[in-house]
Amino acid sequence: MYDVVIIGGGPAGLTAGIYAARAKLKTLLIERGMTGGLAATTELIENYPGFSEGIGGPELMSRMEAQARRFGLEILNSNVETLQKENLSFIIKTEDTELLTRTVIIATGAQPQRLNVKGEETFHGRGVSYCATCDGAFFKDKHVAVVGGGDAAVEEAMFLTRFAQKVFIIHRRGELRATKIVQERARQNPRLEFIWHSIVEEITGNETVNGVRIKDVRTGQARELAVDGVFIYIGYIPNSSLVKELVKLDEQGYIITDTNMQTSCPGIFAAGDVRQKSLRQVVTAVADGAIAAVSAEKYLERNR
Repeated sequence: MYDVVIIGGGPAGLTAGIYAARAKLKTLLIERGMTGGLAATTELIENYPGFSEGIGGPELMSRMEAQARRFGLEILNSNVETLQKENLSFIIKTEDTELLTRTVIIATGAQPQRLNVKGEETFHGRGVSYCATCDGAFFKDKHVAVVGGGDAAVEEAMFLTRFAQKVFIIHRRGELRATKIVQERARQNPRLEFIWHSIVEEITGNETVNGVRIKDVRTGQARELAVDGVFIYIGYIPNSSLVKELVKLDEQGYIITDTNMQTSCPGIFAAGDVRQKSLRQVVTAVADGAIAAVSAEKYLERNR
């Protein structure tokens, strides 16, 4: 029987692990992939307090994991298949085992939203990517397109200019949604070219991507753009299906919590990108994780 089981090993989950384990609660973190979540795929994090020159996402997440382990956090690499409430405890079934816990912190994050256009699925891994840090080096001296206009899209486009000869940013509006400082840097980058008021209708290729068909949303005029890769950054979908029958979700599927990260189900807390909130950043994820762990500790004290 665990006091706390955290599902998800991104910055929210790892911080919850640090706080819970440090409070001497018997704590387990379950992560189906690599710890660190989306933050671990970000090349440079410039806005996390305490690092004046910025810090690499993989390094920051590695430090968080080491810190959590030092306080005694157990980490299990497995996929959670079901979560059930039984009286005042919860049964968690993974692909390998079955666990009991008194509280659960859901920190499963979100996954990239897809364009859902012809060719996207066909060429996934063969020119279509959702992670510039992971795949950028494959496009040395190539032409690539980035779809989106927010911070993630523009920052990853700038990262891709380290490898690609030309990077096109395709955005359905006539101005970016990224923060001003990010926009300024992008406009000064000679390898970046903006294609405004446009959407991708199809990704084309043979064995790998060789182009995209784009349409001007004002005129309806379509044209072909020759590129060797397409990186998609149009938003995220919360990974909340595990608890959709247990807790209240908003219309987009994000978990609704109060300020203590408590969900509508007593004993289940949520933290990080899977939670309904206005800002999804590493700094807000770690705050969520800390609050969730402390709230879980107080819940356990009340229900002993």
